[in-house]
Amino acid sequence: MAKPTKQLTWLPWIAGIAFFMQTLDATIINTAIPSLAKSLHESPLTMQLTIISYTLTVAILIPISGWLADKFGTRVIFGWAVGLFTLGSLACGLSNTLTQLVLARILQGVGGAMMVPVARLALLRSFPRNEFVHALNLATMPGLIGPVVGPVLGGVLVTYASWHWIFLINIPVGIIGLWMTKRYMPNFTSTTSKFDGWGFILFSSSLITLLCGIELLTKSETVLIPIITLLMGFTLLVTYIYYASKKQNVLIPLSLFKTRTFSVGIGGNIFSRLGTGAIPFLIPLMLQVGMGASALYAGLMMVPLAFGALLGKSYVERTLKRLGYRKTLFWVTIVIGIITAAFALISGQLSLWLALPLLFALGIVRATQFTAMNTITLADLDDKHASAGNSMLAVTQLLSISFGLAICACVLHFFSTYYAGNDMSHFHQTFIAMGLLTVISALSFLSLKRSDGNNLIYKQ
Repeated sequence: MAKPTKQLTWLPWIAGIAFFMQTLDATIINTAIPSLAKSLHESPLTMQLTIISYTLTVAILIPISGWLADKFGTRVIFGWAVGLFTLGSLACGLSNTLTQLVLARILQGVGGAMMVPVARLALLRSFPRNEFVHALNLATMPGLIGPVVGPVLGGVLVTYASWHWIFLINIPVGIIGLWMTKRYMPNFTSTTSKFDGWGFILFSSSLITLLCGIELLTKSETVLIPIITLLMGFTLLVTYIYYASKKQNVLIPLSLFKTRTFSVGIGGNIFSRLGTGAIPFLIPLMLQVGMGASALYAGLMMVPLAFGALLGKSYVERTLKRLGYRKTLFWVTIVIGIITAAFALISGQLSLWLALPLLFALGIVRATQFTAMNTITLADLDDKHASAGNSMLAVTQLLSISFGLAICACVLHFFSTYYAGNDMSHFHQTFIAMGLLTVISALSFLSLKRSDGNNLIYKQ
């Protein structure tokens, strides 16, 4: 059924607002962590909860977004998503305690979980396949601006206004998004199967419990409570696996993992990001807490990472054609680990200049790794599993960030206790530990065959 021309014209821009709000929010908060901690009378080492609470909420709720959009319509769910994200942003800006801020970030996450997937679904159903890629590229362009603008804007707002504005800035953008959604977003619906409620409860509770167990390692006076919590999380996860093996139409079908490249891609996403997912959080924290730099200075230092990522995207295809997926992912992951460990060399104003080329190079290789991992993960899935596989990939990416942050905070807390009184040593040792973890994770990509991904590289 033909869509009105105005809808087709404005729909990519509506989706672009969702991409921009999400990527801006994901990067703008990193430079504000020390100011947030000071204002809320908390240690900067505990402030990763403001990021984890958001990413974990989004990861858990992504599988629901498609089902809700099919049942109630893309315009209805997208409107609610933008509204909840905007309301959560207001609540964040008005928070006076860490608990209030975490709860507000969870509300933001409920909206964020539905914004981008539902926008992508609306584009998919509005445009024919030969126009979909162009429309999606147009929609994701504002999202590419977020990582460049976010750290700098966060630094400016924290330095010259207050940390509250890193959240309040979302409100006018959200209001424009709501107006455009009501006017131009089509309301597609589709036949829906029964939602897997028990699967959702088991899967989400296992992830929350595992994350709580890691967090408790930094707070509990005894290791017994964290170990019991981690065992409960693993038990819930095993229970979900058993449940999913006995039931059809589950939240995450286990049949997905019968595709070898999918299993390797998901495993690689999880393990490789555990070491690097916390870099955008750890570097501004080291610059401000360890070296006394301003929030604006820390934000400007993160710009090379974003520009490196933009450059890296343009070289991914030729790199894969030259080396193939197996070699590319193995060696790029090792390089990422070495660069991560090299940040331990930064200790003063002179060596600070070393951070600029390191961040730029890290942006290039991370973009190469992310693109290669994402494409090989979905490469061999059939049409039956494509949608579920895409959702699982999105969930995995966000979960790995949450778990990476939690592990990084745990390691940083351990070294800060061991090196009490030294402003930089605990950061240096944390970078070395995260780099080593990333190098070890490269082994997961050796399970790929040399021919894996050739259908993607040589499709002409």
